[in-house]
Amino acid sequence: MNGDGSPVDAEVQRSEAPAFETLGPAEARTAIVLGHGAGQGSESGFMQNVATGLSSFGYRVILFDFPYMQKTKETGRKRPPDKMDVMVEHFKEVIRAGRLEAETLVIGGKSMGGRIATMIATDVKADGYVVFGYPFHPPGKPEMPRVAHLEAIKVPGLVLQGERDPFGKPDEVAQYPLNPSLHVHWVKAGDHSLVPSKSSGVDPQRALSSALKMAKTFIDGL
Repeated sequence: MNGDGSPVDAEVQRSEAPAFETLGPAEARTAIVLGHGAGQGSESGFMQNVATGLSSFGYRVILFDFPYMQKTKETGRKRPPDKMDVMVEHFKEVIRAGRLEAETLVIGGKSMGGRIATMIATDVKADGYVVFGYPFHPPGKPEMPRVAHLEAIKVPGLVLQGERDPFGKPDEVAQYPLNPSLHVHWVKAGDHSLVPSKSSGVDPQRALSSALKMAKTFIDGL
């Protein structure tokens, strides 16, 4: 999807050990590595739309599946996410294999994948991170925040968050101590996948396109 929401043809490459999918030019100066959310893998409509949209800006975008999602696809049986240390190491392996010679490294992802990206951003020396729907807290439990590391992290970050996201609404997130290097952009009436409510009158495709343009502005400014 282009920035205006229209489809775009993208070069797709595949690699082994670890497996990943690449969209966009191999010679791109900026590589973006994105992790998926807990419930759906890299083939989900959301991940594909985000990756295709970002690649249309000239970035090389890398998608992958965490080990538990790979097994789910192989067996057809749903599995819970791997232990955090397993997913952290797998994310790092994909970065090492997929970055190639890109000058700028941006990491991020959807919900869980984005959260893991924030946890490793300093270790992998990322230039920035972008998260689509950060799980600031479990739904209905704002008193159980997942933000301790976000106060200390100095890597520039952008979180694109729906205003009605059950994992973190504006009034809740405003109470958390976040590092000034992290900017939260609120998508009008958006849910955890940035989809606006029907009553808002906001077109879902326009909302996502606007969010991707915001991500482009952030990435180009790194």
